Amino acid sequence: MITLTPAAAKQIRLSAKEGNLDGLPIRVAATKNNDGSLHYGMGFDDVKEDDTTYTSENIDVVISEASKSLLNGTTIDYVEIEPGNPQFIFMNPNDPNFKPPTE
Repeated sequence: MITLTPAAAKQIRLSAKEGNLDGLPIRVAATKNNDGSLHYGMGFDDVKEDDTTYTSENIDVVISEASKSLLNGTTIDYVEIEPGNPQFIFMNPNDPNFKPPTE
């Protein structure tokens, strides 16, 4: 399962509108680097035969079979870590560099 926060969903909708890509799902992918960390990618794409589709915040999120186990349980957010530099972040319990937020 992949979860989008409301902030991530808002940015994805804005990007789809700006790129005239309304209606296309967002594809999320992950690959394992040599050091075991994960590299993430996102983009609008058509659904392929072996893909899994999730819906979060009324947005279809497509994951390939190759990325499915690496992304299971991931939450994607859109935050401003540095002032003036908002970005997508992947909170993924399968990533060895992930540290759950402390409350």
